[in-house]
Amino acid sequence: MEGATALSAETREALTALIGSADAVAAGLDGGVDSADPLRNLADDCLNALAESARWEARMAALKVRLIADYTRAAEALAPPARSPQECTAREMSTVAEIACVLTVSERAAGALISEARALTAALPLTLAALRAGTISWQHARIMVDETANIDQAGAAALEAHFLDPDAPTPARGCPAGELVPGRFRAKARSWRERHHPVSIETRHAKGVENRRVEYCPDRDGMAWLSAYLPADTASGIWERTTAAARTLQAPDEQRTLGQLRADVAATWLLSSGTGPGTAEDGAPGAPSSGEVPAPRAQVLITVPVMALLGATEEPAILDGHGPVPPSMARRLIADGADSFRRVLTDPRDGAPLEIGRTSYRVPKAMRQWLRLRDGKCPFPGCSNASLDNDADHLLAWADGGGTGVRNLGQPCRKHHRLKHTTAWAPTAAGANHPPGWTSPAGRTYASEYQDWEPPQWPPAAVAVEWRSSPSGRVGGRSERSTGPLAKTRSKSAARVVGRPFSGMGQVAAW
Repeated sequence: MEGATALSAETREALTALIGSADAVAAGLDGGVDSADPLRNLADDCLNALAESARWEARMAALKVRLIADYTRAAEALAPPARSPQECTAREMSTVAEIACVLTVSERAAGALISEARALTAALPLTLAALRAGTISWQHARIMVDETANIDQAGAAALEAHFLDPDAPTPARGCPAGELVPGRFRAKARSWRERHHPVSIETRHAKGVENRRVEYCPDRDGMAWLSAYLPADTASGIWERTTAAARTLQAPDEQRTLGQLRADVAATWLLSSGTGPGTAEDGAPGAPSSGEVPAPRAQVLITVPVMALLGATEEPAILDGHGPVPPSMARRLIADGADSFRRVLTDPRDGAPLEIGRTSYRVPKAMRQWLRLRDGKCPFPGCSNASLDNDADHLLAWADGGGTGVRNLGQPCRKHHRLKHTTAWAPTAAGANHPPGWTSPAGRTYASEYQDWEPPQWPPAAVAVEWRSSPSGRVGGRSERSTGPLAKTRSKSAARVVGRPFSGMGQVAAW
């Protein structure tokens, strides 16, 4: 209890410093106008207020660190002793999820915040004091946490004192740490760490090799980043070999830049088997000579508006796990042999999924497909785990009377599936077109992310159809109005779009 009281006092101290900094910003902006040079006075006031606001942000970060540390300790004190390592892990997951939802950040970011708060409050007192005083920024504090990770307490204290304690035996020379831009401070801190680290670089490198991985990050305009964390020699070799292959393709009539050639070479090597006519002498796939990269083959849903599939509009398609992509990409994936992609046609009225193609290599269950379309990803707030990797799960357990329908199903990732069954986190009700939300152990309710469907675009000169449901429930109708030069023919059972007949949307998929 004494520790809890001390923590509360330190939190109040951080809050008092924050209020004082905010008052200083307000005082700087209300300092009056010098009649001799009002513009210069205004400029000086703005710069002074900006400098004080930077200190205010640092003090706000120090307060957040204190609040996170206090909450995690309170949550640990409120919970009964864990009966197993698995139960302990589940409680930590629950705490991370609660903070992530409160701050509206990802669980990875919340976990990093908790780790940084624990490090600052337990092992880096000089850094936390400088942050609370506003002499360093939150970026500087995070760099200090990063560079003192995986070294013993004495080494961390020595690094911290070198940069933040002017009375240290060997203080840093030059300007104070807070006056260095974060990038330069990281370089100086890392250099000191490498020179004074108690563990050899060979041992540290062996541990880093165990963390090698490939990461995928969607970007705008139908693009994405694919990065790899590899040993330096491996990464350097891949870069040099890719560059060499790209340079062999450079010619006076080659329109692609060296960077574009590198990207095409790497994509071709990753997507080719190495047994085709383009194989190099060493067995690796040859470089793409014409700029054509092989179509990928992976079990992915691609949602294509009907008119975009027909080429009548240019609205984006939706690639599962990524987002909007150009319709030309969708048409190429469907037409050029990417048979493991599943096309999904959307209703021209509201953009909702309408029909799922039946020509993929591996056909999942229809209900699982619908869950993927409805949710798009794990429905837990902030989770971006793609739907292909997730498990279908009953919201109300089958043993408790829950049925197997889309309104009682979710598709949480394995992490949040385990969170549901091992902690007090519980999903809320789902619907046919929206995923379930979640209720935390603290009683807070967090909504899940909905799919952002939009009504597809109609071509300027196309058939205007009065859609209505037939007795069988299929989309379509018998009544249509023809407008424009492309619609001169009427039929009682089908409408014609760009001269091609279909009865409902299902037949478009076969075209």
